[in-house]
Amino acid sequence: MTKIYLSPPHMSPVERELLIDAFDSNWIAPLGPHVDAFEGEFCAATGAGFAAALSSGTAALHLSLVLAGVKAGDTVICPSLTFSASANPICYLGAKPIFIDSDYESWNMDPALLAQELDDLAIKNSLPAAVIVVHLYGQSADLDPILAICNKYSIPLIEDAAESLGGTYKGRATGTFGDYGFYSFNGNKIITTSGGGMLVSANKTAIQKARHLASQARDPAPHYQHSAIGYNYRLSNLLAAIGRGQLQQLNHRIRARRALFARYSSTLSDLEGLAFMPEPAWGKSNRWLTVCQIDPNVFGRDRENIRLQLEKQSIEARPVWKPMHMQPIFDQCRMVGGKVSEHLFENGLCLPSGSALTHQEQDQIIDVLRS
Repeated sequence: MTKIYLSPPHMSPVERELLIDAFDSNWIAPLGPHVDAFEGEFCAATGAGFAAALSSGTAALHLSLVLAGVKAGDTVICPSLTFSASANPICYLGAKPIFIDSDYESWNMDPALLAQELDDLAIKNSLPAAVIVVHLYGQSADLDPILAICNKYSIPLIEDAAESLGGTYKGRATGTFGDYGFYSFNGNKIITTSGGGMLVSANKTAIQKARHLASQARDPAPHYQHSAIGYNYRLSNLLAAIGRGQLQQLNHRIRARRALFARYSSTLSDLEGLAFMPEPAWGKSNRWLTVCQIDPNVFGRDRENIRLQLEKQSIEARPVWKPMHMQPIFDQCRMVGGKVSEHLFENGLCLPSGSALTHQEQDQIIDVLRS
């Protein structure tokens, strides 16, 4: 039985041609013309001002925090319902996360809870050094009120758009609203470079500094002089070539995933106790993953039972991200709220969402859920 994966890479002949071009040119690493072209084409696709192609989305977040001035002893606000890579770089710098609960409207950071927390921290003269907002599963958070409260206190906003490339908020690309935004090209994302990421900002000087730091912070001297701590975070020319080909396919991949979500929804929404992740009027999701909620008291089976039934048929499905405040490594961190993200985790299931998923494979998944 052929296994159906959650979100496998989807490649085209274009990526192969560009990869061979990079290989034949002998621009293997570091950097090269495909990196420069990828950065420019990415800005054109998203409307971002400037971009730096990096080794991962995690590297991009780490550099965003460095550029924002986060240092040891600071606090940084982050949503609880996310993957750990949204919080880990805070700890790289010796800072400490404060976690904010989600709302049911978008499953993303609750703007009202964020505003309440910042107002309380302002009174205590202990405002965070930055706020990270995540666009979960390709769906934009409600950015206007989040930007408003961050601007009120002059706190840098970093957008974790790792999952939301191609998603929009009020017609504009996610990742382009904050002081910094970043994307992931991990193998399971909507487009991939096998591993990689992109940091974007409207601040040209900041992106130039990011490129400097990501290249071991080497000074412009022939004798390898360094005046700052640097990192080995730049993307290789080979992977950038793949990224350029993938970027050409982005709109097709989004259409395919949104069509898959529509088919899941049309064939399964009549089942009582099953509901899909909402799409608020303010944004358009790329539907990176189709995610549903299972009410076991109504559906008759819980999320884990369904996941195991799918697994028996060689179909990969996964629970919704386990909230950060429930993780052993972060259990001593402050949590604002928590009931919403806990509920979404307990009942949430991510269904196979690959853009190359065949009609027959879709039927297999749907049949298991209906049975």
